[in-house]
Amino acid sequence: MDLLTPELGLFVWTLIAFLAVFFILRKFAWKPILKSLHERETGIAESIASADRVKKEMGQMQAENEKLMMEARAQSAQMLKEAKEMKESIINKAKEETKAVADKMIAEAQQQIQQQKMAALTEVKNEIGKLAVEVAEKVIRKELATADSQNGYAQMLAEDIKMN
Repeated sequence: MDLLTPELGLFVWTLIAFLAVFFILRKFAWKPILKSLHERETGIAESIASADRVKKEMGQMQAENEKLMMEARAQSAQMLKEAKEMKESIINKAKEETKAVADKMIAEAQQQIQQQKMAALTEVKNEIGKLAVEVAEKVIRKELATADSQNGYAQMLAEDIKMN
């Protein structure tokens, strides 16, 4: 049992050595150790806070990105809608212009047809008039072939003139 209980001298010298090391460590090492521990604790807390801020910023950025994506999709849909409307407008305008040109061409063609019809009718009337004059000339020549018939016709004309 002597081995388990230390002697008083060993105990005192151990206590003095411990106290000397304790005071030396306290004087020179304790403050830098506590300071470094405090700095480490502060650094860890700042890192955690920074990580939380970054996480919040990332969440905000992600929300902003989603918002921008939605706006881009809306703008894209709006542009497509406007493009379709513009296409339909251009097509309708082209149809209207084509119809107007076609109507104008039809009106001009009808006018030309009417003019040609009138020219043809005039020509036919002229030909009929010529034929009537020729027929009348031939009839009058036949009837006025003799001198007596000519004198009788002249008297009849003279009588008509006197009456009027």
